[in-house]
Amino acid sequence: MGKVKTQGAKNAALPVMAAALLLRGQRLTLDRVPDLQDIHTMADLLRHLGATIDFANGRMTIDVPDELKWETPADLVRKMRASSLVLGPLIARCGRAILPLPGGCAIGSRPIDFHLKALARMGAEIDLEQGSVHAKTSGLRSARIYFDFPSVGATENILMAAALVPGETVIENAAREPEIVNLSETLRAMGAQIEGEGTGTIHIKGCRDLKSASVTIIPDRIEASTYLLAGVMTRGNVEVTDIAPEYLEALTFKLDEAGIPTTVSPNSVSVACKGINWKGVTLKTLPYPGFPTDLQPQIMATLCIAEGTSVIHESVFDSRYMHVGEFKRMGSKIDIQGNTVVITGVPLLTGAEVHASDLRAGAALILMGLAAEGESVVCSLKHVWRGYEDLTGKLLALGADIELLADEKEEA
Repeated sequence: MGKVKTQGAKNAALPVMAAALLLRGQRLTLDRVPDLQDIHTMADLLRHLGATIDFANGRMTIDVPDELKWETPADLVRKMRASSLVLGPLIARCGRAILPLPGGCAIGSRPIDFHLKALARMGAEIDLEQGSVHAKTSGLRSARIYFDFPSVGATENILMAAALVPGETVIENAAREPEIVNLSETLRAMGAQIEGEGTGTIHIKGCRDLKSASVTIIPDRIEASTYLLAGVMTRGNVEVTDIAPEYLEALTFKLDEAGIPTTVSPNSVSVACKGINWKGVTLKTLPYPGFPTDLQPQIMATLCIAEGTSVIHESVFDSRYMHVGEFKRMGSKIDIQGNTVVITGVPLLTGAEVHASDLRAGAALILMGLAAEGESVVCSLKHVWRGYEDLTGKLLALGADIELLADEKEEA
């Protein structure tokens, strides 16, 4: 059986790093920070704003000065969607911010309207000028915020902004992801009073002076799930360790429904799939604790070689089926019907040259290459390095026959 240790969660580390901007002349120390391109992009953004950062061997220290810059550079912000997470902290800390509309993976429209409307309700004046958000305030105020959709990024931005606002701010229909809980624990360690994280209603009582703190980043549930599915697709044995099994329940329940056995320990989950065939299932991506949209391409890859028919409905992002054409190049039978795909399982995938359209699609294509007959070449992996630390090294340790080509090594 191969074992793989779960990295720290990228989607938890990024907002926690942004939360450091709330400090004044203080330090935030983070452990279990994954060494990823997105982490370095956020670090560069914080450095531009005035922070001093040291990062080595999973530990990061962020020292924040008394004065910060409040205008963010387009070249960094447009590299990733998570750049928008500095907006709330900057408005709360500096009273103003300029943020070019951020970039990231091409997986559909992901407007930051929820962020902007909520900040406006707290007293920020928001204008959009030449592709950038211009925000200012004479002082944010506590408010009651209701989100039409439980947006993770918007919940995080308002959590951080409210941490510096006296009085009680309430977020209704808040995102419930474990990453929200990790951020709330960070803000609490810094001195804010927060209750209800992990539920649909969060109460925040902020204070004007937050303090230095030390926190640990939670394990990455998407990375852990990806390696489990690698074990399933290759009909092998894989154990992911240093993971909270409850983070993976949406996946393990579906694997059980498909006839794939999982073994759960207090801090690990494993699959043993030698000689096992699995059947098709129906699933719908939803906000946590539903099935994660960031696992949709990987589970689709797995269902491409299931027995029978599977149906996936994508309800979180539009345009998140750009990988289907590449899947078909490897022999998959998939029919797109709006935001739904119907997958007819095939007994065997065939090797091909394919291109990754985004982070999770790239990971899924690598899994398909591991399971396919013959050689596969997965190109355009720059997105993959944004979310997986030492992906090829971990797969090699699990027994995969995989090699990183020279041009991709330069990107990794």
